[in-house]
Amino acid sequence: MSKRKRVNALAEEDKTDLTPMIDVVFLLLAFFMVTTNFQEEADLGLKLPANLPPPKNVELPNEHVVDIEPSGDVFLNGAPMDNVNSRTMPELVSTLKRLKASADRGDIRTSVTIVASPASLHQRSIDVLNACASAQIKFVSFSAE
Repeated sequence: MSKRKRVNALAEEDKTDLTPMIDVVFLLLAFFMVTTNFQEEADLGLKLPANLPPPKNVELPNEHVVDIEPSGDVFLNGAPMDNVNSRTMPELVSTLKRLKASADRGDIRTSVTIVASPASLHQRSIDVLNACASAQIKFVSFSAE
């Protein structure tokens, strides 16, 4: 074989015809388009906030209740605070500071009512009073169970 014929033969072997593969891809595409069932999603009934007026300011409660249990556990508005052995009560102090700062922004007077169980230690009531003083809350009262 001459050199020219050999080069032409190699060039013809390198060419591949992609037409059948493209035809198969289009047939698969058409098949899946015809056989696919589209389901309509159920309406969730959500209203997007774009058309709603902005919410009015939420009023914060001006009175917060601190419960002292006989075991020494302290609850602020029903949420447990600090460890029984904690005298400085850092979690209660930080929470009271945040509540006071939020109330001060809204010109609301923050008050704390301490509901101590008769069987609780008086020292625990003093710890709560110290926490209120650290949070700069001046309106503190005691209440019976």
